[in-house]
Amino acid sequence: MIPKLDEYKERWDISSDSEIKPGLDHVKEALRRVGNPEKGLNIIHVAGTNGKGSTVAFMEVVLKEHGFRTGVFSSPALVDLHDQIRLDGLPVSRTELDAAFRCIKENGISGLLTDFELLTVAAFLVFQRNAPDYVLLECGMGGELDSTNVVTPLVSVITSIALDHEGFLGTTLTEIAGHKAGIIKGGVPIVTGSLPDEAETVIRQRAEGLDSPWNCFGVDFTVETGETERFVGSASFEWQTRRMKGPHQARNAAIALEALLQAGIKLDRSSVATAISKAQLPFRFQEISEGVFLDGAHNPAAAKALADTIQTEFPGEKVDFVIGMLQTKDIQKTLDELIPVAESFTFISFPHPQAASAEQLMESCRYSTKRVTKLETDSIILTRGNTRKKIVAGSLYLITSLLDYYELK
Repeated sequence: MIPKLDEYKERWDISSDSEIKPGLDHVKEALRRVGNPEKGLNIIHVAGTNGKGSTVAFMEVVLKEHGFRTGVFSSPALVDLHDQIRLDGLPVSRTELDAAFRCIKENGISGLLTDFELLTVAAFLVFQRNAPDYVLLECGMGGELDSTNVVTPLVSVITSIALDHEGFLGTTLTEIAGHKAGIIKGGVPIVTGSLPDEAETVIRQRAEGLDSPWNCFGVDFTVETGETERFVGSASFEWQTRRMKGPHQARNAAIALEALLQAGIKLDRSSVATAISKAQLPFRFQEISEGVFLDGAHNPAAAKALADTIQTEFPGEKVDFVIGMLQTKDIQKTLDELIPVAESFTFISFPHPQAASAEQLMESCRYSTKRVTKLETDSIILTRGNTRKKIVAGSLYLITSLLDYYELK
């Protein structure tokens, strides 16, 4: 489900499959037909269960502060497909996307690809046309069979490995790590966050087999905390403030900096500090009004990071949660991670074919203070109603649905 993709498909009379079909053969053939626009780009390829978007956001702003032009391909959409492809921090224009889809139509690609593969090809065409200095390319799911895995990057990045998308990637950390490790290329540096032992073994074997220098958070680079935060890795940087909150965001910032350094980019200390203070990704512990925060925590690992952030930012406080999730996620374990910082849970249904119902979520919640509500009847979902903080969390599709609804109201 890629918002507004159907508008472009209808306008250019292009068909594609909405189902997820991991594999590279079709996307490689499509790229060949349009002249392999992915070649010749300076790419940093990013995979990971959690932290991909934040790490890309840090890199994007750091590069901008150094005067570089950037291209970003990310997922899922925050509003619609335009924000999945960014040029110099701005969503791609309709004019640019129309040019890409015209090329796709003229080269007979209709019917060959899935929706995500189609958007991947369009992104490469946009980047070829605009020639940014660096492209930050985020995997949609997994790594080895993801449609973005058709490139030889300057550096490969794996932010984290945890259980998610088990229906496609496997039910163990070893299986999931095998998919993520698929983005490692021969002789290309690999930068990772700290990894579980099972995943670390897989990454090490893959990196050694391909002679790819491996740089791991906590071993080869780290962040020291105190009155200021200090990055220590291939170079050293420090900053007074960081806009993206939580201990996990310090790690993501470190991964971003080490990745840029491993890509051969020279960084200035003052520009790095300015960038870290500015970098922000929507819906990552984002305060939209006093005491009301949005966060896209949608699996157990992300929920734990959110709980850690709440404990760090609001010591000793409990918060009211508003939660909506996809039924494909591990709902019970995700909610369990939030219970230690919860005063109450409110569950909500939202329009998505894979959304869990509010009643299903409440049934899965092992906490006594809970209720269900409806988007159409509860006007205080995005309003702080007492002295406690309110955190709206779960699927990004929930958050965008809420914002769309209240904007229309």
